[in-house]
Amino acid sequence: MLNNKSILITGGTGSFGNKFVETILNRYPEVNRLVIYSRDEMKQFRMSQMFSKKEYPSLRYFIGDVRDGERLKRACEGIDTIIHAAALKQVPTAEYNPMEAIKTNVLGAQNVIDAAMDCGINKVVALSTDKAAAPINLYGATKLCSDKLFIAANNMKGKRDLTFNVVRYGNVMGSRGSVMPFFINKREDGVLPITDKRMTRFNISLQDGVDLVMYALEHAWGGELFVPKIPSYKITDLAEAIGPDCEHPEVGIRPGEKIHEEMITASDSFNTIDLGKYYAILPQQPNWDKQEYIEYFDANYVEPGFTYNSGQNDEWETVESLRKKIKKYVDPSFSVNEMRSDRL
Repeated sequence: MLNNKSILITGGTGSFGNKFVETILNRYPEVNRLVIYSRDEMKQFRMSQMFSKKEYPSLRYFIGDVRDGERLKRACEGIDTIIHAAALKQVPTAEYNPMEAIKTNVLGAQNVIDAAMDCGINKVVALSTDKAAAPINLYGATKLCSDKLFIAANNMKGKRDLTFNVVRYGNVMGSRGSVMPFFINKREDGVLPITDKRMTRFNISLQDGVDLVMYALEHAWGGELFVPKIPSYKITDLAEAIGPDCEHPEVGIRPGEKIHEEMITASDSFNTIDLGKYYAILPQQPNWDKQEYIEYFDANYVEPGFTYNSGQNDEWETVESLRKKIKKYVDPSFSVNEMRSDRL
């Protein structure tokens, strides 16, 4: 699928970018070019040490910001596929610096769309977030706006051989700023602060996130928003899995934070189909026939009013399954027996 293709990933030095690059290099050894487009030269340097140019001559590094449309277009010359992962993601940061989040997450998204249309790109997949479903914070609102821009772009592409799609998932295990590494680091203090003990979250590995993008690249017709079927966990079970001997004080929910993650709202249900491993929210005005699409994928519409949130899931992690996944995906040295009870 991607052999002899040229791919650009915005925000390519992040957690997702590193895993995506690793996956592409392993699965598609004949990829033509894999361009990392990001604004942090130190992260690019570190990445170049992990994936040496001698061993992986297809790798290229472009310093640039998605806010800079001209630089982005230059980086897109000769590119076939764009994976758009760049974003300002921290909820408090976006609340305190709203216009900066808008410049990156909304105007940056439009720059990606313009570059794709002007540079002969064939496929664009943009990464979204659960926070874009019924958003209650600015980060979620900017990502919802970004999603709408990418989906609508399919109706403005003219006769170009080009599709725009979106993938949406929640917190990734072990990603920077996520709760798992935070708890692992805090357990030495003997205290794991919990914002609200009712809280639940979806659970997805970086590899599963990459595989969702790969699915979209291979199967999308243009304008779909893909959502993975993944398990949930209770924040209290996560605290028990990481620090069973720690105190778990409840410190109060943070501004802009939800009790449960939501990826498909009741309003989305009327355009949502079940693909088996994934859900797809279809565009309201696609440039292809919906019935033909459903028959092709042997899919079914979900029930009207259906919602998909982490608090009403059919699949749940246990304390033990969380421990196994933390060891596998987050910290290979993790052991629940490392707690020092004399600290507590």
